[in-house]
Amino acid sequence: MSILKPGLTLIHEHTTIDLSRIKDDEDTNLNCFEETIAEFKELYDFGVRNIIDVTAAGMGRNIQYVKEVAQQSEINIVNATGFYKEPFLPDFVYDFTIEQLAEYMVNEITVGIENTDIKAGVIGEIGTSKDVFEETEKKVFEAAVLAHKQTDAIISTHTSLGTMALEQAQFFIERNVDPKKVIIGHQDLCEDLDQIKKLIDLGFNVAFDTIGKNNYFPDTERVKFLVDLQAEGKLESISLSLDITRKTNMKYLGGIGYTYLFTDFIPMLKEAGITDESLDLMLNKNAQRIFGGQ
Repeated sequence: MSILKPGLTLIHEHTTIDLSRIKDDEDTNLNCFEETIAEFKELYDFGVRNIIDVTAAGMGRNIQYVKEVAQQSEINIVNATGFYKEPFLPDFVYDFTIEQLAEYMVNEITVGIENTDIKAGVIGEIGTSKDVFEETEKKVFEAAVLAHKQTDAIISTHTSLGTMALEQAQFFIERNVDPKKVIIGHQDLCEDLDQIKKLIDLGFNVAFDTIGKNNYFPDTERVKFLVDLQAEGKLESISLSLDITRKTNMKYLGGIGYTYLFTDFIPMLKEAGITDESLDLMLNKNAQRIFGGQ
């Protein structure tokens, strides 16, 4: 049984997130409540019915905030458990054992998050640093594997600028985690189509989840990658999202907004030859398969 409603799914988003404690930048405190509801209502009009919210503990996760946005926008928002990456980890991550961290995640999946009855539906986003897999990050990944094996919850990862993805993949394979239960994130930032194809060939789900972040990697190149993957029949492993994390990403401050994927990027894809069938895979069927639907 799927935890998703029928309809389109954004595979990697944040309803609210606060990384300002570390980044010392108020722009990274995404706490624009009314504006978020307005944009989510626009997403609903485009057919979006599910958002996988991968805001883990230590990232400003606010379950009641998300619950209210979900209620007012009528979008099913799947909440996450887990821990992000250095240096955004809660202090207790350093003190807890791997088993204690796993127990924390299992409790949030089976009982509820932060003394609520709202259960986590995904483990993530758990991450690696740029070009390095820090020891504490490995500890989090070990705990995530234990929690996954106890609950069968999907694991969603962060790769810093697309790096360390193959190392993450090897980590999961060595621990007998089914690649179809893992989403490797931010691969539209890796600038390496061969890496993406290797992940797909290994059986992993791959997220093109920073659509519109042209300052990192241009959408024109993302389009070329997807056209190539369509030609090779590999889009059954790809899902799309935007990973909005800053106030200035939002429309009210002149940013692209959550609907950019539909208003700007999809027209680019169609013009390049991406078919409606492929779009249905990347925005609908793949997510439904990953999270237990048909």
